[in-house]
Amino acid sequence: MADQAPTVAVVTGGGSGIGLATCDRLRNEGFRLGVFDLDTAGASEAAGDGLGLGVDVAAADEVSEAFAAVEETLGPVGVLVNNAGITGSLEATRLHETPVEEWDRVMGVNVRGAYLCSRAALSSMVPRRSGHIITVASVAGMDPFPSRSAYSVSKAAALLLARSIALDYAGDGIRSNAVCPGMAETPMTKWRLDQPDLRAAIETRIPIGRVAQPEEVAEAVALLASGSLSYMTGHGLVVDGGWSLR
Repeated sequence: MADQAPTVAVVTGGGSGIGLATCDRLRNEGFRLGVFDLDTAGASEAAGDGLGLGVDVAAADEVSEAFAAVEETLGPVGVLVNNAGITGSLEATRLHETPVEEWDRVMGVNVRGAYLCSRAALSSMVPRRSGHIITVASVAGMDPFPSRSAYSVSKAAALLLARSIALDYAGDGIRSNAVCPGMAETPMTKWRLDQPDLRAAIETRIPIGRVAQPEEVAEAVALLASGSLSYMTGHGLVVDGGWSLR
């Protein structure tokens, strides 16, 4: 019997942080990767022998073209990891103080991007009656972070998107889950964690006493992608060191 072809996984925002750690983990697990990131060079490096592409996940045409390129080069997409996300600038704070443009930018990446990529993946998964979509949400989507309204609302939407897909596509053989990290040490959080007072305030709230490393969140994504939890769908897997318990 011929060896089974490796599963193709698309990881968005794979050029750094949790996305990069996820790419490293999935490559080691034998997946072939299509990696999307605004940083084309970073995406190519993260993809290894797969396909790295410079993609704005909020741009419908770019997403469609990227998925077509992955399927033509690597084969059908079996796993999608909706990881691309932004917190917004320092202006994205309390609701009435957040500029409309900044609100739209956060929603564009975190919600529209996950929608567009999921839509593209499902177009291929549904006819094959197989696939798994994993969305990196946040505990902020369950318990909002103070003065980060746009980010918190966007991650609540991302979590509900994962659950909605799970409900609507279970009959098509497709599962959808989310991973909900707490605070992780990534380029996106560097500005905050590099300030000793802010870091101390954050770590004081976390029962484990430290922020997560990207690799620890990637472990959760890889567990879901492995297919070993085959009966799990519509779940938000919390990986927060106990943050949400406080």
